[in-house]
Amino acid sequence: MGAAAVEDVLFPGIDVRVTAVHATEERVAVEASSCGQPPACPDCGWPGRRVHSRYVRRVAERPLVGRALVIRLSVRRSFCERASCRRRTFVEQVPDLSERYRRHSVGLRRWMQAVATFLGGRPGERLCRVLQLPTGRTHLLGLLTAPVVPERAPRVLGVDEFAFRKGWRYGTVLVDIEAARVVDVLPDRDAASFATWLREHPGAEIICRDRASAYSSAVREAVPDAQEVADRWHLLHNLSSAVEKTCHQHRSCLRKQAEADRDAEPRRIINPLPPPMLPPTKIAVRTVDRYSDIHRLLGQGHSVSEIARRLHLDRKTVRRFRDTDLDELLASARHGRPKGVLEPFTAYLTERFTDGVTSPTDLFHEIHERGYQGSDLPVRRYVAGLRTGTVEPARGAIPSPRKITTWIMLPRGTVKLREEEQLLNVRLTCPDITRACDLAWTFHDLLQQRRGHQLLTRIREAERDAPAPILSFAQGLCLDLDAVTAGLTLPWSSGIVEGHVNRIKTIKRAMYGRASFRLLRTRILPRS
Repeated sequence: MGAAAVEDVLFPGIDVRVTAVHATEERVAVEASSCGQPPACPDCGWPGRRVHSRYVRRVAERPLVGRALVIRLSVRRSFCERASCRRRTFVEQVPDLSERYRRHSVGLRRWMQAVATFLGGRPGERLCRVLQLPTGRTHLLGLLTAPVVPERAPRVLGVDEFAFRKGWRYGTVLVDIEAARVVDVLPDRDAASFATWLREHPGAEIICRDRASAYSSAVREAVPDAQEVADRWHLLHNLSSAVEKTCHQHRSCLRKQAEADRDAEPRRIINPLPPPMLPPTKIAVRTVDRYSDIHRLLGQGHSVSEIARRLHLDRKTVRRFRDTDLDELLASARHGRPKGVLEPFTAYLTERFTDGVTSPTDLFHEIHERGYQGSDLPVRRYVAGLRTGTVEPARGAIPSPRKITTWIMLPRGTVKLREEEQLLNVRLTCPDITRACDLAWTFHDLLQQRRGHQLLTRIREAERDAPAPILSFAQGLCLDLDAVTAGLTLPWSSGIVEGHVNRIKTIKRAMYGRASFRLLRTRILPRS
């Protein structure tokens, strides 16, 4: 292979001449010399036509066929003949190959910058060691430089918070919604910091945000003419919380109806169960003792807070023992009470057991066809408990508030037929849950059809007879009416921002929380 061919392979488009190549098992050394146009003075730009001398630089290059590549580059030192320039001599730099004061080539430096950007310090060092790139973690981190933030904010700006440490310290990420890239990262989530950034970077016309009041106040203070857009996902999340609170408050209605249905249709047990005897478990004994202590102190006139301090309990626990019968508390402590994936099928198992189907295998196959995803072991334990009387027969089981909320918030048409029947029974049982369901469906239609102009009318309708949690949600919409209306009308949302927040979490966790904000910001911005 000729010298010209070697130069074309190793240095395509670079003005150097290869004079020798030395290869060993560990590395390849290339001797080359510059042969381009006369270099220009770095201070005044005057071409250095008169050569002062030559000297050899040692430049590390990207590996070649799995071996480290070193270039012994002979460069020219030239005179600066311009009288007004203070520099007398200077050394030439070969474009796309060498840089001033650097022992790595331009290409190798770009590689290491990419490794540092994607992996950071220690992981990047380990990868470079495998790739035969001579560097360390400190050098990799030193190559990271945050790009310059544009002077003007993007036309459509997204803002959201992310946690440095959840529950303790938060930052703010600013995203260009149209370009889907991060614009800047702030070290806190204060309204003053965001307002200052908006003043220093004008140009935002539309700002997408969640329901946080701090960002809203910053927008009103810094750019009052900008259009705020409340994120639709957060609106649905707030509505879902209000519906779930309503289902929690009216759970007693569902329980009373289930008990009425059980009493109205008593079933005859073919294999009579012995009277359920409480097994002598520690939790049952503790329940009886705690119930006695709490009611004794209540009888003496002590408050809930004082009882909680004396017995080292939470106040919610004291209230539960105060408002719940002992039998119900003991039933929850009974051995063998089914939990998890089997719980929705206990009513069906009890019904089939009373009808004479006592084979655990047959019952397992029946509930498996109805959607049961677990193994047959919980079914065998539950049936054994029904035979011995150590399990309280489950008749008229009621769905949980979370499950009812899921049925209501899912798009209509995606709920299974059996779940639709259960939701219909819930609606027939409790008028307040029915009203909450109707209002949730109405709001969901407004969101899907982008009918933000009808929002105020629907809020007025909800204020007349809505349950308390739904009423609170509607009144909260009135406090942020313009942004919510824009969110239900315009196509913009904070979905891209949430995606970048998840990416920031990945970067932060890969750095094990030991890096500074400057380094985290530097790694976030180039990858966007």
